[in-house]
Amino acid sequence: MSIVKMKKLSVIGLSTKKEEIIKRLMDLGVVEISLQDKKLLDSEWADIVTKDGNDDEVSRIDSEIQKLSVVLSTLASYDKGKAPLINTRRAVTGKEFKNILEGSDIEKSADKVYELHNSLVALKGQENRIETNIISLKPWLSYDIPVEKTETRCTEILMGVVPAVTDFEQMRKSLEEVTECSVLKLIGSDADQHYISLIALKDELEDVLDSVRQYGFNRVSFSNMEGTPARITGNFEKELAEIAVEKEKVEKQITEMVSERKNIECLYDKRIIERDRQRIRGRLLNTEAAFYFDGYLPEAAEKSVAKVLEENECYYKFAETEEGEDVPVLLHNTGFAYPFEAITNLYALPDYKEVDPTKWLAPFYFIFFGLMLSDAAYGIIMTVACFILNKKFRLEGMMKKLINLFFWCGISTTIWGALFGGWFGDLPTVAAKTFFGIDNFAIDPIWFNPVNDPMKLLIFSFILGGIHLFLGMGIQAYMLVKDGKAIDAICDIGLWYVLLIGLVLFGVGANLAPAAVTVGKYMSIVGALGLLFTGGRKKKGIFGKITGGLGSLYNITSYLADILSYSRLLALGLATGVIAQVINTMGSLAGGGIKGSIILIIVAVFGHIFNIAINALGSFVHASRLQYVEFFGKFYTGGGTAFEPFYKKTKYVDIVKEEE
Repeated sequence: MSIVKMKKLSVIGLSTKKEEIIKRLMDLGVVEISLQDKKLLDSEWADIVTKDGNDDEVSRIDSEIQKLSVVLSTLASYDKGKAPLINTRRAVTGKEFKNILEGSDIEKSADKVYELHNSLVALKGQENRIETNIISLKPWLSYDIPVEKTETRCTEILMGVVPAVTDFEQMRKSLEEVTECSVLKLIGSDADQHYISLIALKDELEDVLDSVRQYGFNRVSFSNMEGTPARITGNFEKELAEIAVEKEKVEKQITEMVSERKNIECLYDKRIIERDRQRIRGRLLNTEAAFYFDGYLPEAAEKSVAKVLEENECYYKFAETEEGEDVPVLLHNTGFAYPFEAITNLYALPDYKEVDPTKWLAPFYFIFFGLMLSDAAYGIIMTVACFILNKKFRLEGMMKKLINLFFWCGISTTIWGALFGGWFGDLPTVAAKTFFGIDNFAIDPIWFNPVNDPMKLLIFSFILGGIHLFLGMGIQAYMLVKDGKAIDAICDIGLWYVLLIGLVLFGVGANLAPAAVTVGKYMSIVGALGLLFTGGRKKKGIFGKITGGLGSLYNITSYLADILSYSRLLALGLATGVIAQVINTMGSLAGGGIKGSIILIIVAVFGHIFNIAINALGSFVHASRLQYVEFFGKFYTGGGTAFEPFYKKTKYVDIVKEEE
């Protein structure tokens, strides 16, 4: 059974041993500690226990983690080393991890980088402010009055803007009609505005402003600045040069600290571990001298957990899970089926009492993906690429599953491609003609070419689909029998087998044996009548039973729709081959010779990269859809809760045991 059997665990321990127990259980990483909120709502529990935990300490450590995250992000941006294609955790032993943290003053290094980061942020802030001021002063560079000079004894000196569509000369004439004792000057213009200076007598200021406001005049001021715009801009540029020198010094210091990056990553993970230890205490209940928690663990981990608890003088109890209990789910598939857990996880985990569909969907997903991509060269590329990634990188979790999934899918694609004769479409034939002038070279399919005989592939797709659906129905029948519902298994699944097999024999049985048609006819009648009479067996009244039976029989339309869904195997398989051939034809349009050969190579490289990317994605999506809709629809409920053990959820290093 690929769903791991779980046990319930209840523990009572002395408060003096609490920290050591938490540390040891975290090292094991096999126990999920449950929330205790329900117990706190129970008056019997609430009178004798209190919730453990220190939220202030968790918040403090979270702040440190945020600070270290900023430090690492800063160091990463100045790291000149080659970045890996895939970021993975590096493996270190517990002893190595401890030595790294004790070997140098990492906290001081982190503090220094954080200070440098803040200095750099401050310098960039100054730089941005100055650059903004320079931009705002640029239209005023020809203005020769200090910007702080806004008045004399008798006059007001104004700076302002009007929309660029304003007729400046008309604006000047309008002002002259109001007073002859004012000076209106155009300083500059851009696509949006005219920049204007205005000098007016204080006694006439209101009349002057009324005149220019008709043209959309708005005052402009430069606070905290002294001197002409040209002089101020020059000073700002000197400040920018000084800031650039200071930034260079700070950035050089940060670059010199890049060598501390791996050590600071260890400190970051140490803080993560400390934070999680503090946070998990919120799931413990305390009395004056003891603590309590319960949770779940895999049955296989009983001995190792019991050893830790006994060494720390705890009272503990392992118990079987109860019917209807929300037990966390852990899948355990090995070998070929393991990477296909990714497909199950992307949909939903099974319920604890349900069947894990992974090992059943794995061979069909393998077949469907390869059948839809179906080009041997594409398959070889996928297989080799995934093999290299697996060897070069220390992959974990979902990434590891997906890379291994595509490795197997690449093998399937290679097999189906060879069966159908697809090697970058018909590139060998086109290349032989373009490069060497050979007209009759071809790699023949081992089986047949779907482009030339699509009906053969369509029929084969329907056969595969029928087997796939029948397996799903069989799993549902197994689950019903397991739950003590053998009658339901016979009536709701067995009769459909009889009807559907009978219809197939009746339709195509003549190709097998004349008697098969007769057998199919009677099987169809028996199956249809059986469904009609038993489909409404759980409903009340004659009318309910009749409508229930008719409704059950009407479901034959859904089976027909499900079978037709497998025609996508033909559609995507043809799409890959046809697009590949179109790419090759486009590349060969320039003819032979050096020019034609170069064009063919260029078009083939880019075209086939596009084709493998788009059709690999399509194959992944549609192969998944056939599992989720057609296959899972026959038996699968899902909705299980993932098993989440309390362990060291580090980001940068994977702390492995010494013997590993």
